[in-house]
Amino acid sequence: MPGGNVKVTRAEWLAAARDVLISDGVGEVKVLTLSDRLGVSRSSFYWYFKSRADLLEALLSEWEAGNTGVLVRHTQMPSDTITGAVCNLFRCFVDPDLFNHQLDFAVREWARRDGHVRHVIDLGDTSRRLALTQMFERFGYAPYEADARARILYFMQIGYYALDLFEPLEERLTRIDGYVLGFTGQNARPEELTALAAYARGVQEKQAVARPA
Repeated sequence: MPGGNVKVTRAEWLAAARDVLISDGVGEVKVLTLSDRLGVSRSSFYWYFKSRADLLEALLSEWEAGNTGVLVRHTQMPSDTITGAVCNLFRCFVDPDLFNHQLDFAVREWARRDGHVRHVIDLGDTSRRLALTQMFERFGYAPYEADARARILYFMQIGYYALDLFEPLEERLTRIDGYVLGFTGQNARPEELTALAAYARGVQEKQAVARPA
């Protein structure tokens, strides 16, 4: 039974709410559900949040700062080439601690029922596409072509998640050079592909260590 003397942090409330949002949808993100999951009394919720609506707004802000913020920052990472810049971008997509695609689609599903969330999603998608467009423009692509390539890259990646595709990492890595060529019209340098592959394998190893036996 939940105990009033058990203390959890605001971050733990948010993490529990995020897990429920991903697994069961926004309708199940309820104070009682979360308090049972955390093993604490409902009253402790109000140390951190004014209401359920306040919690939901915090979840939305977390998505904005996390997924959208991470993607934008990865488009701005230093690189000598556009192919290197795209490889840098791919890092956030291979690391769920950076871009949480499950959260992304949980928020999109939420937006189907909430006009405010739909507006926030639309602003986020616009920010992401603009950042990608500016990434291409920095390497000399004309605005029209930069916008088209940004859309192809972004919509392909979101579609990849929407189809819930699963590929073993090593199989996925065999296609990276082709993807980079398709997105940029240029061949990636071998060292760029090697660095991305090493990063992706490091993420996989970290996940294996963290996974319960």
